[in-house]
Amino acid sequence: MTTSAEHPQHPHAAPTLIATAEQKIVDAAITSRRSIRAFLPTPVPREEIEKILEVAARAPSGTNTQPWKVYVLTGQVKQQLSDEIIKTHNDPALASQHTEHYHYYPRQWSSPYIDRRRKVGWDLYALLELTRDNKSGMHAQHGRNYRFFDAPVGLIFTIDRVMEQGSWLDYGMFLQNIMVAARGRGLDTCPQAAFTQYHKIIGQVLQLPDNEMVVCGMSLGYADLERIENSLITERESVPGFVKFMD
Repeated sequence: MTTSAEHPQHPHAAPTLIATAEQKIVDAAITSRRSIRAFLPTPVPREEIEKILEVAARAPSGTNTQPWKVYVLTGQVKQQLSDEIIKTHNDPALASQHTEHYHYYPRQWSSPYIDRRRKVGWDLYALLELTRDNKSGMHAQHGRNYRFFDAPVGLIFTIDRVMEQGSWLDYGMFLQNIMVAARGRGLDTCPQAAFTQYHKIIGQVLQLPDNEMVVCGMSLGYADLERIENSLITERESVPGFVKFMD
């Protein structure tokens, strides 16, 4: 006799409420994903990175356009990019000359989005004992984005400028695949929109072609679980809060 874990259900069979081993593994990879903000220096083998990206590339995309382009940064190149961005980030006059390619966040905030944004920010700063009047401390913490939070691997994602909104939806699924595939290998990530402000510097250092624009960055490595900031677990709305079942 075989079990449902050994063979997939018939496509028209009623779904089982008993989680199979495969379901538990997938669920664990998804639900254990967090934005990690402090990494160990432990190197990640190139073949592991390649396998993660190979798996992630199975993400769906409209008519199989596969709009993603990835720059994997380690060693000297990663250090150079970090140094260039941080030098600008720490100079208000220089930083003011750099703006995002696209609006990641709303131009006009409203509830509940602004409330969630504020909560996660102050929850993180509370863990780090950064008070509202410690502007320099908050600036320094934000600047850690540009060190990829000391992760051994930094990823920069770009997209061809001709691609439209649908391709950005596809891109999100690709990014999620990377983060889930990383968790399946005991690795952690932090997706980072913070890099978009300095797309001009990124373009210069990485010698990006003119037709590519920066989507975001991402840190990849092994989490330093002794660092207090990595204890942050963000809240999520319950299913009834964002779903309507309609018969």
